Amino acid sequence: MTDYAVINPATGETLKSYPTISDADLDAAIGRADGAYRSWGRTSSVEERAALIRRVGDLHTERRDELAAIIVREMGKPLEQAYGEVDFAADIYRYYADTSPDVLADQPVELLAGDGSAVIRRGPLGVLLGIMPWNFPYYQVARFAGPNVIIGNSILLKHAPQCPESAEAIERIFADAGFPDGVYVNIYATNEQIEHTIGDRRVQGVSLTGSERAGAAVAEIAGRNLKKVVLELGGSDPFILLSADDLDKVVEDAVAARLDNSGQSCNAAKRFIVLDELYTPFLDKFTAALGAVQPSDPSSEDSKLGPLSSSAAADRLQDQLDRAVAGGAELHSTGERQGNYFAPAVLTGITPENDAYHEEFFGPVASVYKVGSEDEAIALANDIPFGLGSYVYTTDAEQAQRVADQIEAGMVFVNVVLADGVELPFGGVKRSGTGREMGRLGADEFVNKKLIRVG
Repeated sequence: MTDYAVINPATGETLKSYPTISDADLDAAIGRADGAYRSWGRTSSVEERAALIRRVGDLHTERRDELAAIIVREMGKPLEQAYGEVDFAADIYRYYADTSPDVLADQPVELLAGDGSAVIRRGPLGVLLGIMPWNFPYYQVARFAGPNVIIGNSILLKHAPQCPESAEAIERIFADAGFPDGVYVNIYATNEQIEHTIGDRRVQGVSLTGSERAGAAVAEIAGRNLKKVVLELGGSDPFILLSADDLDKVVEDAVAARLDNSGQSCNAAKRFIVLDELYTPFLDKFTAALGAVQPSDPSSEDSKLGPLSSSAAADRLQDQLDRAVAGGAELHSTGERQGNYFAPAVLTGITPENDAYHEEFFGPVASVYKVGSEDEAIALANDIPFGLGSYVYTTDAEQAQRVADQIEAGMVFVNVVLADGVELPFGGVKRSGTGREMGRLGADEFVNKKLIRVG
């Protein structure tokens, strides 16, 4: 069986296939991970684990050419952005190497009655399963595996079926960094095998980044088996424009926020909500600026927009676009689709009755809405099932804080885009998921916060 394969989305060529793991080998992999947790994970010091994670980051830097080339051919990421992702993953590992010893230090609790002392001592849970997506093959793994390995947990990593080569490369890096066998184990598993893995008594938690459907399925299985779960799911992030001193700069940021990773980012700006007096000039400038960025060969250093990740992804986006127009939306197209290469497009006139009003467009399609007030902008921003990220552009600092407080999302960025950082927590509310990754909060999810009370 060969569900895992590298299929270059730029050419459609299948470059290499990988067989899925057998049930017997999967059971052995879980056993190796459990053994590593019960031995090395429980007996090594946080400083020892952090030093090896730092080496993982360094190896990402040393192998950045190889790693970047892999994801260009796996999922069509433009080369410059591929380098950026490898570098960001390296920074994440180093961040956790620097900060985790402090995060894991004993936390004293002031007693209100009685003698003695009390502390909260953070320790590992055990074997964790990570289910990772194709759109950021290194970054997604780094923000899950980095902190959890330093905590002392062991990792079983099931990557997306179209990312087997990057999955293999990451596992090799952990081995070459000096981790004992079983601390980080890559598994090419089927969905049925993953259900079995979540239910295995040796597995203590699962983290998934992916679609709503996948999140619901994993959460149901985890709940049935009483396992800790973190979910980072979809988003249809609003970009609210209320005032501007420099509209051209706002438009530049809006384009960058929509086209990052060829529009295939959970927390990309997707719905542009513009105050009425700025609507027409913004729409004209935004449509023109999007049209100036056309899809090109992702292996070129000049490419800003590559193909969508697969033919299935391109067909799905085309279907959404067609249904949106059939439902009454106006299409401002900036080019033609050619295979998996999808030219940017803008939709206006979307009503609540249109499917496009509630859906996430995972590709270079932007929706622009006109509103008459701040309150209307907030109501429209919140009128979706998602709540991942959001963007607010205004020249009024008090308004920025007021709007940020009312947006139903896990993250709000004011007058800035592409400002994710290793120290900043990432996650959402509503159907965008539960839990947080990145920053100190990301190192505090899969942890036994054990109370030790001494009399």
